[in-house]
Amino acid sequence: MTVSFSLSPEAAAPRLHVARRTLERLRSVPALAERYPGHLDADSLDGLAGLPPLAKDDLNTALAHLEPAAEQAATWLFQSGGSTGAPKVGYAPTGFYMAGVHAHWQPLDRTDVFVNAWGAGRMWGAHFLAAALADLSGCRIIALGSVAKEEFGDWLAFLAARKVTAIGGTPSVLRLWFAHARATGLRLPSLRKVLWLGEAWQPQLADDLAVVAPRARRWGMFGSTETWVVGTNTPHCPADVFHPLPDHLVHADADGLLDFTTLDPEVLNPVLRYRTGDAGGLTTCPCGRPEPAVRIAGRRDSVVQVRGLGLDVDELIARAEREPGVARAQVVLTERGGRATGVEVLVLTGRPDPGPGPGAGSSPDSAADVERLRKELFAATFTLSTAFQHDPESFRVRPVDELVSNGRTGKTAALVVREES
Repeated sequence: MTVSFSLSPEAAAPRLHVARRTLERLRSVPALAERYPGHLDADSLDGLAGLPPLAKDDLNTALAHLEPAAEQAATWLFQSGGSTGAPKVGYAPTGFYMAGVHAHWQPLDRTDVFVNAWGAGRMWGAHFLAAALADLSGCRIIALGSVAKEEFGDWLAFLAARKVTAIGGTPSVLRLWFAHARATGLRLPSLRKVLWLGEAWQPQLADDLAVVAPRARRWGMFGSTETWVVGTNTPHCPADVFHPLPDHLVHADADGLLDFTTLDPEVLNPVLRYRTGDAGGLTTCPCGRPEPAVRIAGRRDSVVQVRGLGLDVDELIARAEREPGVARAQVVLTERGGRATGVEVLVLTGRPDPGPGPGAGSSPDSAADVERLRKELFAATFTLSTAFQHDPESFRVRPVDELVSNGRTGKTAALVVREES
């Protein structure tokens, strides 16, 4: 058996007792006991690779039965946000395991003025997780949270006056901030660090940063509500490559699907070969660190059913984003009674209009030939041309100033599902 894990057998051995304990917890769940017969064990990486992967519904079943509780802290309960699937529940003790992250990854220090721009509250943990990291660093913190579009100007002026050195948020939210700053001519010369978590890094964000805050460099975290932070990267790493933390074991199977096992003794979620839907593989990072890193290729759960046919959302978006003038794209699926009544591709064709001021309006190269793009996507995508052959007008491409985002988390999903009344 070829086993591709982010830790060597020697490095993993002292921590595998946590995996064995997690296995016993899962065996105690009546609905899952048959998945883990007695001859299966997690006494080695080979043994761990022989266990069946844990899916989202399995984990929710386990958590409902186990009702995790922290031994020496409060127990925080969160659900994931930004996706269109069923909620994924996660538990964490006070501190959100960030002491272990801070021991290996320290983007902030005592001299920083850090803006925490992840949305706060409403059952998403990113704001609190980042606050715990910033607290460990000893820096000054501006706990900003969510900000309405019309407030960007005043807050950006305040942040510039306070000489902020670091900001953190989801890339979708950060891009709104920096696109507005660029369009209005505002600069943040003191900003040196941009922390991000929750989505893939966006190249357009890097373009805006180069103008608004040319000294700023990105520092990324990768994880989920169930696994918490699995890995991190630095400005010297590619944006899609992360170094797993010692208390997380990442496994890549032959199909390129990733699963995650948490080896932190304080873990509350029974994360044992848990599949988040992400694909990727182990790689060597050009930053020079010798241990294996993980390249995240994207999600593999992007195929949705449209009138009995599978539509690959990621492929459709990739086709749209190759069109000149299209910065980003998003698919909106409208359903009635479980049947698709329409598919719409929203295309972001220019920068958000900040209103009066220098640089207001869309950039001159933002014009996309939307009707030609609609015809090309329709003809080139078998699912669309077949599913809507009798009502082709039910597939549309529409230019927008902003994509649909989750008001709770600020994340912008590739797919939005709407139920028609």
